[in-house]
Amino acid sequence: MSGNKESIARTLIVALVVSLVASVFVAGSAVYLKPVQEENRQLDRQRSILAVAGVGGPELSSGEVQKLFEERIEAQVIDLSTGEVSKDYDPLKFDPLKAARDPASSEVLSGKEDIAGIKRREQYSTVYRLVKADGSGELEALILPVRGYGLWSTLYGFLAIKPDLNTVVGLGFYQHGETPGLGGEVDNPKWKGLWPGKTLFGADGKPNIEIVKGGVQPDSAGAAHQVDALAGATLTSKGVDHLLAFWLGEQGFGPYLSRLRQEGV
Repeated sequence: MSGNKESIARTLIVALVVSLVASVFVAGSAVYLKPVQEENRQLDRQRSILAVAGVGGPELSSGEVQKLFEERIEAQVIDLSTGEVSKDYDPLKFDPLKAARDPASSEVLSGKEDIAGIKRREQYSTVYRLVKADGSGELEALILPVRGYGLWSTLYGFLAIKPDLNTVVGLGFYQHGETPGLGGEVDNPKWKGLWPGKTLFGADGKPNIEIVKGGVQPDSAGAAHQVDALAGATLTSKGVDHLLAFWLGEQGFGPYLSRLRQEGV
C-alpha cells in the first residue's frame, strides 16, 4: 500500500517538475520572441504603407523595405481635433491603436458619431508623407491610417491620396477577419485596382466617396466618386464606406486636411 502511495507521489512530483520547466520555457520564449514579433509587425506596417502609396511590392526584401521607408517616408503625429502637428511624440514609436484603448488618450464616440464602429477615437494619430525620390522633399502622396467595422471584424488599413488632397492613390487593408471569398475580397487586387484616380470630396468640401451596389455607371455624374461594391458582401462594403466617411470627416482627419489646404502640403 505504501509502495502505491510512493509511486503516486513520485508521479505527481515528476508531473509538477515537468509543468514548471515547460512554464519557464514558454514564458522565456515569449519574452525572447516579443522584440522579434514587434519588429515583424513594424515591417508589415511599413510594407503596407509603401504598397498603398504605389511604391515597392511583395518582392522587396525586409532590408529593402526598411531602406525605402527611411528614404521616402516622413511620419508625423497630429492632433485629430485641431489638425496640428505635435512634437510631443516620436512618430516612429507612437501607437495610435494603443492610445485608442487608453481612456486618458482617447474619447468615447456617441452612436451618431461612431459611423465606423470603432467605439473610441484616439486624440492623436500618425500620418505618413511619401516624398519624391529626387531628394527635393516634395510630397508625392499622403498616407492616412483608417479602420472601421465590417461584417465580422474591424478592418485596419491605409488610404493614400495625391498632393491635391482629393485624388486616391490607393486603398489597402493589412488586417481583418472578413469571410474569405466575400468580405475578404477587400484584399483582391482587382477590387483595390478600382480605387486609384477616384476623388474623395465633393464641391462643398465634404467627403463624397461612395461604394455602390450593382456597379458604377461610367457615364454617370457621380462616377468619379464611386467604386463598385464587393459582390455578395454588402455589410463589408458598407463598412468600408462608413470608415472612409468617418476618417475623412471632422472626427477623423478632416481638420488636418483643412489645415493642409490652407497652409499648403
